[in-house]
Parts: sequence; C-alpha cells; structure tokens
Amino acid sequence: MKRYCLALDLVNDPAMISQYIEHHKAVWPEITDSIKKSGIIDMQIFNVADRLFMVIEVEEGFSFEKKNKMDNQNPYVIKWEELMSTYQKTLPNALPGEKWILMEKVFDLNSK
Repeated sequence: MKRYCLALDLVNDPAMISQYIEHHKAVWPEITDSIKKSGIIDMQIFNVADRLFMVIEVEEGFSFEKKNKMDNQNPYVIKWEELMSTYQKTLPNALPGEKWILMEKVFDLNSK
C-alpha cells in the first residue's frame, strides 16, 4: 500500500478555519463515496493554525490523474470543491489551479 502526504493552507481567519473544520465533521456521503471509488483506502486531514496536512493510503494502481478526471465529472465533488475553495488558499509554490501540494518525505525512522 502506498502513502502520500499533501499540504494546503487555509485563509488565516479563525472563524473561517472553524467553519472549515465543522464542514469536515459532516462530509457529504457522495464525497466519501467518490474518495473510496478513486482507490483511496484511508484519508486523514490534520490542522495546525492555517496549515492543513493530508495523509492518504491508496490501492495499487491509484493515480492522481484518474482521480482528477473522476472528480471533474462528479457534480457533488465540483460543488464540494467550490465550497472548500472559499476557505482554502494555495501554498506559495503552487502552480496555477493547484490546491493540495504533494509533500516529499525527508525522514523515515524505519528505513534504516
């Protein structure tokens, strides 16, 4: 099983950050279904201040390209992403249209 870690920032406003977290306490079932159908086995999002950190574990054969294609054809995902975009801001090194940025592993305790 492969694991990916991604980062994204939120608008630096405590009320908006709180609203974002509240939305994630009741993620629409169509969104969780879409995540699972894309080949994601597990997803966790962590927050500190205005920074988000996402960890996903995926099935063999998972690809971000395939997931993006599925998402772009799903009206629920499109609506959810539009809503979430009101709370999110891209990292300084993001490409145009890019939200979550894939992180590079720099240390692994168990690799030695």
